[in-house]
Formats: sequence, structure tokens, C-alpha cells
Amino acid sequence: MSLLVKASRSGRQIVEITPASAGWRYVGFSAFRLEAGESIDFARSEREQCFVVLQGNLTIDIGVLAWREIGGRDSVFDESPPHAVYLPPGHAATVTAHRDVELAVASAPATGANHPPRLIQPEDMVHSVRGNGSNTRYICDVLPQSAPADSLLVVEVRTPAGHSSSYPPHKHDQDQIPQESVLEETYYHRLNPPQGFAFQRVYTDDRSLDEAMAVENHDVVMVPRGYHPVVMPHGYDGYYLNVMAGPTRAWHFKNDPAHEWMLNR
Repeated sequence: MSLLVKASRSGRQIVEITPASAGWRYVGFSAFRLEAGESIDFARSEREQCFVVLQGNLTIDIGVLAWREIGGRDSVFDESPPHAVYLPPGHAATVTAHRDVELAVASAPATGANHPPRLIQPEDMVHSVRGNGSNTRYICDVLPQSAPADSLLVVEVRTPAGHSSSYPPHKHDQDQIPQESVLEETYYHRLNPPQGFAFQRVYTDDRSLDEAMAVENHDVVMVPRGYHPVVMPHGYDGYYLNVMAGPTRAWHFKNDPAHEWMLNR
């Protein structure tokens, strides 16, 4: 099975990954496009969820509570961060678009910690810059491990044209905390201009897994294990939304020793 999940170029649902379809245990991810005035219902779930308003403006109503007209950015490439809503298990939701919307929904197993539903405001998110030179990229932690949740970790990354990202190659597939943790991961890719493409490779030390992919706008790359760098060609900016989850809610990674030398330059 390929690790590349191609997006639907039309229709409401852009892409969907479930633990069953991915052949793993933790991460679920889906993305939707809604026109102004459209609504979509999400059934009551036994998993925790994070709704990320990638672009546009919408209302999320869970019956006992509603967050009205949240969001607002025109593109994931805007420098402003998104709005998001965290939902613990046990809640159905109705999403209504007030203008054209792109919505991502991340999910993972709940552990019973019983965190309350909440709006995650742009000012609640943590921003950072990683790398330098042509390895510079811009990070927005939507749901970091410092924020309440059971399993989910959610982060946005913007990568300028001609730059590499998730680089040097790193992995998180061994239970060796604090050196490394086990986390499944999805990459939801966006390109600017949209006709562009990016390259992502997923590989292990012994090369029992080694897949290189040309990624187009809205495609998803699944990372069950191994190193997973991304490279943007000249002329095309990249964005990806990462969703991670595993047995322990902690992000510890190991760099590929063959390429770690560049961190000392």
C-alpha cells in the first residue's frame, strides 16, 4: 500500500484517513471544502477530535455550546494562525460555513482524561522558526503537548520555495523516551501556487520501507515509521498540517545520523 493518499479534486470531502485504512492504531485525519451556507454534520465520536479552520469562516455547534463565526484567514499561506476547536469524545457537531471554508479534522484515541470542549484561539498557539538558510521553516503549534488533550498533537508548518523541511530527516518510531517516542503522523500538503508539487521521502535505516513521493495540492502522506523529509522546488511555497498520536503524548525524535552533521555547520 502506498503511503501517498491522493486528494479528491471535487466534492465536499477532500481526503480521509482512518486507522483501518492506514493500517495503524492512532491517527485519523480528514479534510473538507464547504461553500458559503453549506453545513456538515459529524456524528458522536468515541475519539477526541481537533477541528482546524484552515481557511474561511464557520460556526461549530455541539448543541450545549457553539463557537460562532470563527476563522477568517483567506489562505493557509497567510501569516496569521488558524482557529481550532478541541472536542473530547461523546460530542456530535454541526459545522456551518459563512463563506467558502477548508476544514481539517484530526482524531485520536481518548484515554478518559475528560478534557472539556474548548476554542483554541490564534493567540493561544505557539510560534517558532526552525532551521536556517534554505532549511528555514515557520511553525505554528495548534495543539502542542503543553496543551490539554489525550493523544493528539497538531502543528502547521510553512516552508518557503526552494527550502527543505522536516530536515535533517528525523523519525519517532521507537519507545525510548526521552530520546525518541512512538508517534504515527499524517502530512496534509498545500502548495502555492496550487499547480505545484513537493517531494517527500519516508524511509527506515534498513530500507525495508523506502518510498519517495511527488505530492500535489491537498494530498496526504502517511508516516507509520521512519524518517520523513520534505523538499519544496523553486517557485512553490509549501504548507503542511501535521497530526501525530501514539501510546504516549510526547514528541521526541531522532535525526538520521548520516545527515546530522549539517546541524553543526
